[in-house]
Amino acid sequence: MASLNVGNLGDYLREQRRNAQLSLRQLADAAGVSNPYLSQIERGLRKPSAEVLQQVAKALRISAETLYVRAGILDAERDRDEVETRAVILADPTLTEGQKQALLQIYESFRRENGIGSDDGRADGAGPPGHESDADPQQTAG
Repeated sequence: MASLNVGNLGDYLREQRRNAQLSLRQLADAAGVSNPYLSQIERGLRKPSAEVLQQVAKALRISAETLYVRAGILDAERDRDEVETRAVILADPTLTEGQKQALLQIYESFRRENGIGSDDGRADGAGPPGHESDADPQQTAG
């Protein structure tokens, strides 16, 4: 079922690679994967692991979560708004990496404040310790 999404992933990767003005070989080198393997992913013949998707996302400077959803690794319905919001922030070329991380930290803190946070064991929104509301939820409940 989800493996039929692999073609969609390949089309999306090809589009992102072209937007980044990278050749297939350049992206393969930057991501640390073989050129033939990346070509097979783009053509929808292979379903990459989460680790490979992470490497490709980093090389393209896009959200790995977006690739996970497109590959069927993350449920597309679960946290769709969060994934899309994070992807837009991470893809904005006018922001520095520090600004992107600051925005993501603020976004996550608002989500937690509203009881919707993505505190499901992932460490992706973690910022510097001791800042903002890092209080234990069990201490504040009640």
